Amino acid sequence: MDVSQMLTRPRRLRGNPLIRGMVRETRVSKASLIYPLFVRDGENILEPIPSLDGQLRCSVDRLGDILEDVAKAGVSSVMFFGLPDHKDEVGNQAYAEDGVVQRALRWAKERYPELYYITDVCMCEYTSHGHCGVLCGQKVDNDKTLPLIAKTALSHVQAGADMVAPSDMMDGRILAIRQELDQHGYIDTPILSYAVKYASAFYGPFREAAGSAPAFGDRKGYQMDFHNRKEALKEAALDVQEGADILMVKPAMSYLDIVREVADNFNLPVAAYSVSGEYAMIKSAAKAGLIDEAAVVCEAATGVFRAGASILLTYYAKELARWIDEGRIG
Repeated sequence: MDVSQMLTRPRRLRGNPLIRGMVRETRVSKASLIYPLFVRDGENILEPIPSLDGQLRCSVDRLGDILEDVAKAGVSSVMFFGLPDHKDEVGNQAYAEDGVVQRALRWAKERYPELYYITDVCMCEYTSHGHCGVLCGQKVDNDKTLPLIAKTALSHVQAGADMVAPSDMMDGRILAIRQELDQHGYIDTPILSYAVKYASAFYGPFREAAGSAPAFGDRKGYQMDFHNRKEALKEAALDVQEGADILMVKPAMSYLDIVREVADNFNLPVAAYSVSGEYAMIKSAAKAGLIDEAAVVCEAATGVFRAGASILLTYYAKELARWIDEGRIG
């Protein structure tokens, strides 16, 4: 080959940081980040989570310690996960007016109204058996669970939630929530659906953090088989038909092909959840001196957005916001 005749040279657009930034295909914004936050019953609690180094469980009265940092970092959205002291067979505290998430919302909306509040809607943290709905024998009864999921979502919105995010994977949950919200006048409240949630081993640290491991069996009867791709599109299509406003894929790292499929096939924003196991693996490798933590987190987050997501739920949200400001990602 005569190199003097080489007309196309991709390296021309890689010569320095300015040109690389100019032609960058994937942009990462602080506005695209959601920070997950564990709020628990009790008072004056700011408790480190052993399985999630750097993350905390906090009581409602100490929420300001975390929300202040979130706001200063420039992250505008948080998702509350509730950890009640009392659990029972039907998860009454999930939809109680004085439930931990409901109290957290009222407290936070009054003091940090500039933030956007999303709530995880599920039963697993609230049931004594750790499953995501009402039991019939050893199985979760899908249809008996739906009214409780809808009731939980409504109670969150009434307490101040800006958006609800059902993660239970019951068939028909989006329609049940949409109808319940609309009937009570909340027609403008969006639903972020955990549309494609796989039964994943990457959830281990979260279950320890939230105390939500099932007391028996597993969740493979309602969460998705990780071998399946077409089923993900079916799940997403059903949620679109039922009124979902945003579709989420969970986990993120091992499912970027699914993020791309969902983004390509539906005209809704796509979110991805970089889950606890992904966070814990990076943290552990960084503490062992095996990787550059910031570089790996930035690369992994960029991969999620490159795959087609426009929203990232991540325990690294505050750090990512700082690294965006520092120009390490963006």
